[in-house]
Amino acid sequence: MIVDLNSRYGLNPAHSEVVEACKIIEPCDTLDMGCSNGRNALYLGQLGFNVTAIDINPGAIDTLQSIINEEKMDNIKALVHDINSASLTEDYGFISCTVTLMFISPANVDAIIADMQKRTLPGGYNLIVCAMSTDEHPCPVPFPFTLKAGQLREAYTGWDLIKYNEDVGTMHNGAKLQFATMLARKPG
Repeated sequence: MIVDLNSRYGLNPAHSEVVEACKIIEPCDTLDMGCSNGRNALYLGQLGFNVTAIDINPGAIDTLQSIINEEKMDNIKALVHDINSASLTEDYGFISCTVTLMFISPANVDAIIADMQKRTLPGGYNLIVCAMSTDEHPCPVPFPFTLKAGQLREAYTGWDLIKYNEDVGTMHNGAKLQFATMLARKPG
């Protein structure tokens, strides 16, 4: 049985797209990129995924590590890592990157996506949710990076797009934004 660790520790629930992806992805070695305090990592860990959770913020990683220790979860590793370096060192069956890319240096995004793709095992999955800025829906939040229409789809040419949309959504603070949402499977 899944205990709601997120509410127990005052974290937001796991991202809805991570929850949806877990309906088709079997537990495997997983990377949670930009994990913050670990809302997705804890959810995935409870489902039996072996999770490496990375974030540039040492305070967030310390918070996650204290929860991991308290709950005795040996299938989650929490590491301080700068995603901007585009230097993943292990291969994964599932890489999740939800609402993270918009905080990345724009010059590094292509390299980061290429690194994610390279480090995904054949038949493995990438999940990306990222804010967009388009003519119809200019992004009202001054993120360092936003996707343009079709940009994420183009980056995953040759992958099986399980889900892809560029819909307007609402952030937890109420701001209306257009997001690119993609779950893609690497050819086996």
